[in-house]
Amino acid sequence: MTETTQTRSVPRGGATKQRSPEYRLAADALRGLRQDLFHDAFAYRPLPRAGADGPSAPRGSGRLREYAAWAPHAVVVALGVVAMLFALASTAGAGLASLLCGLLALGPVLLTLVRPVGAFWCSLAASTVALVFGGVSGWGDWPWLPGSFLTHLVVLTVVALRTRPRAAAWMWVMTAAYGFVAESLFGWDHYSTDVGPMLILSALILLAVTVRHIRREAQQEVTAQQTVTEAERSRRTLLEERTTIARELHDVVAHHMSVVAIQAEAAPYRVENPPPELEKAFATIRENAVAALTELRRVLGVVRAEDYEAPDAPQPTLADLDALLANVREAGLEVTKTVTGAVRELPQGVELSAYRIVQEALSNTLRHAPGADARVEIGYVLGGLGLRIVNGPPPAPHLVKPSPGAGHGVTGMRERVSMLGGEMTAGPAADGGHEVTVFLPVPAGATTSEDGA
Repeated sequence: MTETTQTRSVPRGGATKQRSPEYRLAADALRGLRQDLFHDAFAYRPLPRAGADGPSAPRGSGRLREYAAWAPHAVVVALGVVAMLFALASTAGAGLASLLCGLLALGPVLLTLVRPVGAFWCSLAASTVALVFGGVSGWGDWPWLPGSFLTHLVVLTVVALRTRPRAAAWMWVMTAAYGFVAESLFGWDHYSTDVGPMLILSALILLAVTVRHIRREAQQEVTAQQTVTEAERSRRTLLEERTTIARELHDVVAHHMSVVAIQAEAAPYRVENPPPELEKAFATIRENAVAALTELRRVLGVVRAEDYEAPDAPQPTLADLDALLANVREAGLEVTKTVTGAVRELPQGVELSAYRIVQEALSNTLRHAPGADARVEIGYVLGGLGLRIVNGPPPAPHLVKPSPGAGHGVTGMRERVSMLGGEMTAGPAADGGHEVTVFLPVPAGATTSEDGA
């Protein structure tokens, strides 16, 4: 039998006691008081100018907008002057004492423009000094003279607007402590006190400022969330459009690769007694086509969603454009089609992209210019296919409601044109309508016909 003795080291100075929740709460509160009202209380923090581009900015010349940027500073200075005049009018006596009380009322208010937290402490100190030089023993309000009372309310309001809500709460607590101490220790020979009115009025003002802070923060969070949501929506719409293009590209390329494999397998049987070299070449072509088709399905097939079903009908081409225009006319859009050049079959990817571009352009016309007429121009040229879809201005622009769409139709058209290496321009037309111009390059001799398919 083996006996093991375990020893536990005791930290130097004895075992540490676990702090109670009350102690931690009080410690956090004192730490917050130190950070808000004592740490760098007289730090230089000038009041910034008002935004010239904000929603409340005045409209007019540049000089007027520049002056409006100093409106907050002018309001604070005006309140300071009012407090000084009020102190001069209500101070007992005249001469130097009255002038000193007026300056003591003006100084803390002006200090809020550059050192807000320090202005709060200066306001309490100025109130005490004003009592010494301007108070009347036994009759005047205690511990704030009328001028000091107004000054302290202004200082509390401005400082609360420039700091966080927690600092406003601590300023109210320190104001209450100052009032109770002054009233209890030095106000025994005064018949009236203004501690109660000061605490009630300051509490209402600070509560209103706190609600304003909370509302502004909520608006900023909502704005930031809307920005993120809009960015996510744009990104998701773009990815969906690219996924659709990738699906269509997969169908087109897979079809052609399948045709190549079938033709390579059937070609030796069309020639009587083909040489072994020709049979081997066709076999190699078929093997490469099948391998390429397998890799294509492996890579591009991942873009298909689990609930995606392949369309039963073939993908639309320019030959189906008349049916699209008929549907658009039934929706109320007068549209005409003009075809120039020698009509010929084009690669399936070009035909499909051209059809989708015309479809999206006409949908935008129905959405953004109801009642206007449209024109579709198709030009078959030697190097490719040209498209021009133009619509006139709406008959009643003031009746056009904002579209709920995300505005990604043009983005989808550009994605298709970029995939084919073409060019596209979209913008307002000379008559006030809208115009979309597209050129899709087609290599010479490229058609959709597959001989022997």
